[in-house]
Amino acid sequence: MAEHDYDLVVIGAGSGGVRAARIAAGYGAKVAICEEFRIGGTCVIRGCVPKKLYVMASRFHDDFQDAAGFGWRVGEVAFDWKALVAAKEAEITRLSGLYAQNLEKAGVEVIRERGVIASPNEVAFAGGRRVSTRYILVATGGAPTLRPDIPGLEHAISSNEIFDLPELPKSLLVVGGGYIAVEFASVFARLGSKVHLSLRADLPLRGFDENLRRLLDEGLVNAGIKIHRGALPTRLEKTAGGLVATLQNGARLDIDAALLATGRAPLTQGLGLEALGVAMKESGAIIVDDYSRSNIPSIYAVGDVTDRINLTPVAIREGHAFADTVFGGKDVRVSHDLVPTAVFTTPEIGTVGLTEAEAHAKYGRLHVFETSFRPMRATLSKRAEKVFMKILVDAASDLVVGVHILGPEAGEMAQILAIALRLGARKADFDATMALHPTLAEELVTMRAPSRIVE
Repeated sequence: MAEHDYDLVVIGAGSGGVRAARIAAGYGAKVAICEEFRIGGTCVIRGCVPKKLYVMASRFHDDFQDAAGFGWRVGEVAFDWKALVAAKEAEITRLSGLYAQNLEKAGVEVIRERGVIASPNEVAFAGGRRVSTRYILVATGGAPTLRPDIPGLEHAISSNEIFDLPELPKSLLVVGGGYIAVEFASVFARLGSKVHLSLRADLPLRGFDENLRRLLDEGLVNAGIKIHRGALPTRLEKTAGGLVATLQNGARLDIDAALLATGRAPLTQGLGLEALGVAMKESGAIIVDDYSRSNIPSIYAVGDVTDRINLTPVAIREGHAFADTVFGGKDVRVSHDLVPTAVFTTPEIGTVGLTEAEAHAKYGRLHVFETSFRPMRATLSKRAEKVFMKILVDAASDLVVGVHILGPEAGEMAQILAIALRLGARKADFDATMALHPTLAEELVTMRAPSRIVE
């Protein structure tokens, strides 16, 4: 085997790349990782972590209402946007530092420069250095795409910039119907902005279970969000006081900011992949096999850059599996089935398994168990909040094939339910499990009779 400067060079220090680098180094490989922005990638710097912090901040809006119903006398409250931004920045800076420290402790060389693939076994860095390596792992993730391409597009912002606006917008247009769009719409409505949500479709969250889509839509409206259905913007105009957005239905909205949350694309441009003949999809995603290997044997890719399931835990698992297989002598493939998903709107969504439409197409006859109720914390405050739970069961085998929840801590429940579904739980197992009372989750084991049967 020819000698190289490194056994592995990872391009991109996000969640997947960092995990792969650390595990590979733990197997004794000589590893370098390069990053042109900040260590931690989208999740830590401008994705999951800051978003969840902002979600938590927004939910104090409801907490203050609930507190009064439970006897607390809450005085005048006010929200300080700049204080939240500063606190968020301090936290992600701390986490980014921890990521860097953990890499260094693992013996990984951190190169804070952009890396480009010069050959199947060479990486060139922006500073002029060029190194050889046995393997290259591309883990550059994805980035927001600004769509639709309309006049005034330059006045819009993406989910990258929304975290650091100099002022809390009094009015905000959010364009898109995916989880990023609805999460930010929900957050800013509760922080005090007047929010408009512009959708291509009638309901948000295409691909999610229809019950969840309808109930989330209802929750967004109850939060004061104005939903413009089938009406994307056609123009953005800069004015002395902010922006004017013109929609397809002719509406003209006076707003302070316009967030385009209409999709993301893999960050593969300018990495040298095309010149080497690395197979890619039209979207720019790198095509890989079950082991995250491209058509070039020495080049692998994990995470959003492959456009399989674009979630942080998936990237981490793929990065770990890559290192186990290539450097640990193991045969590890990542299963992309039964991946739990949460949407951190308010109300929150947690889901695992098939939607009702998918389950019906696959299994035919279904037993559908459903329940809807007001959570206990909203009873004394009289706040309009619903919990909805749905269990989908294959009628022939009693196998639980999907669970969908809307309400407080839905994401936490979906994580635990994913274990049960992966172990092949049947509805009889749910029924035999003792309820923990009083909790929201007990409803999952107390639904005895099907609400309906889908033939």
